[in-house]
Amino acid sequence: MLEYNEIKERKYIEFEGEPYEVLSSHVFRKQQRKPVNTTKLKNLITGRVVEYSFHQSEKVQEADLEIKKIKYLYTNKNEYWFCEEKDPSKRFTLLENIVDSRIKFIKQNSPINALIFKEKIIGLKLPIKVELKVKEAPPAVRGNTAQGATKLIVLETGATITAPLFVNEGDIIEINTESGEYTKRIE
Repeated sequence: MLEYNEIKERKYIEFEGEPYEVLSSHVFRKQQRKPVNTTKLKNLITGRVVEYSFHQSEKVQEADLEIKKIKYLYTNKNEYWFCEEKDPSKRFTLLENIVDSRIKFIKQNSPINALIFKEKIIGLKLPIKVELKVKEAPPAVRGNTAQGATKLIVLETGATITAPLFVNEGDIIEINTESGEYTKRIE
């Protein structure tokens, strides 16, 4: 059980019988009143975000989530195919609401973690930073570079992002999957 002030960012709690991820929390005391923890919670099953204030007397159960290694295989017509890491014959598909939009930055046949609640996959835990090869990058155009010019590039997974002008086709770059932004050039 977690006390009201132990409910912090990146924790998983069971609230109203469903698993939630704590997106933000702020403990404060208003004038002469008792302290309150104002939180923003994301339902891991529906994706709905709610705000809730936990009072000093409240306790909440930490969500009993399992993490299982699975392998991302491919995407076909909005179906996302995966298999068990050790047994490729055990294939399964996940719906778009479970698979995060950040899957576009994950290479085929890459191992990732699945979040399991009551023996059912409810989400994926993707790496925050990934290294990908640049498949297409238009040549840099001279001119408006005073503001740190950028260009649209296509990555090996098919995702498009904006990157600085010095990034060329064939480079390996690092991408932050949470923001979808270029972070640095590796090679």
